[in-house]
Amino acid sequence: MLAVVLALAAAPARAETLQQSVDQALAVIKRFKAMPEKSIPEEVIRDAKGLAVLTVVKAGFIFSARGGQGVVLARTPAGWSGPSGIGTGGAGFGLQIGVQATEFVIVLNTPAAVAAFAQGGNVELGADLSVAAGPVGRHVAGGVMPTAAVYTYSQSQGLFAGVSLEGTVIITKKERNAEYYGRAVEAGDILGGKVPPPAGAMALIKELDASSAGAMPPVRALPATDAPAAKPAKKP
Repeated sequence: MLAVVLALAAAPARAETLQQSVDQALAVIKRFKAMPEKSIPEEVIRDAKGLAVLTVVKAGFIFSARGGQGVVLARTPAGWSGPSGIGTGGAGFGLQIGVQATEFVIVLNTPAAVAAFAQGGNVELGADLSVAAGPVGRHVAGGVMPTAAVYTYSQSQGLFAGVSLEGTVIITKKERNAEYYGRAVEAGDILGGKVPPPAGAMALIKELDASSAGAMPPVRALPATDAPAAKPAKKP
C-alpha cells in the first residue's frame, strides 16, 4: 500500500520537464491574481528578492506520501533571473485518506533566502529560513517590513486540510537544470543572472513584472543640488 501511495504522489513530478514546471508556475501566478481577496499583494512581489512556485501532490491511506516539482527565480540588477528547478518529497504516518494537489507560491523576502536556494543543496523551511503565511489582498500598507525570510501562499484541492510548508525540505534539481539549459549549470549562476533566461521562461518573467507594476514607487524629484544651474540673464 505504501508503494502505491508513493508512486501516486511522485508520478506527476517524474513526468514533468522543467519547461512544464515553468508553464505551471505561470498558470499558478495567474490563478492567484484572479482571486482578489486571496491574491499576493503587488507590494510583496515588488519588494521580493526571489520567488518560487511549487506544486505538491500528497496522497495517503494510513501512510501518506508527497512529492512535488517547481521552479525558483531571483531578482537581479538586470531583472528576474532564469528559473532553477526545485523539488520536494517525503512520507508520513497518520489517519489520512485522500489525494490533494497544492500549489505554493514562496516569496523570498531577503538576500539570505535567495542564497539558501542558490547554494544548490537542501533548504529546510522553518529551520534554515523563517517562514510565515504572507499577507493577502491587492495591496498592503506601505513600509511594512517582512515578518519572515519567506512568505508562503497556497491553494488546494482535495481531502487534506491545513497543509503547511513548515519543516519541508526543498532540493535543487540539478539534472533538470542541465537538461533545460543544455549543460551542467549551478543554481547560484542561474539565480545570480549569470545564465541568460531561456525563451521559454520569458512569459513567466513578464507576468512577474506585471504582477508588481501597479505597486512601483513614485518617481522622486531630483534634489535641488542636482538640478542644472539657472543661466544668468543677459544684460541688455
